Amino acid sequence: MGTITIPQHLYKSKYWVAVFYLFKEHPRLNMCFNTRYFDFSNERLKTRTLKKHAAPWSDSEKFMLDLALHLFNPSNKVDLSGMDLLDPFNTELALEAIKIRYG
Repeated sequence: MGTITIPQHLYKSKYWVAVFYLFKEHPRLNMCFNTRYFDFSNERLKTRTLKKHAAPWSDSEKFMLDLALHLFNPSNKVDLSGMDLLDPFNTELALEAIKIRYG
């Protein structure tokens, strides 16, 4: 997997910045922060590949992925009741990401 080099203009996008935050701060998501799942030349996330990779993850880890995908593109649905699964650390990450995207 290639090292991520984020194009500077994407740091101005509320969609991308929320995703960057979660993928940098969440340990499981961070392991997927690479060119296998991110295509910056076409400015897209490889959603199906990410979801397939995440199949064996815990429900709380899958929720964090679903949240990141939703914050990037609202057509990726997330059930916010999944926040009940989160520990205090992940709850804060989720709330901060939501604030970044919608605040």
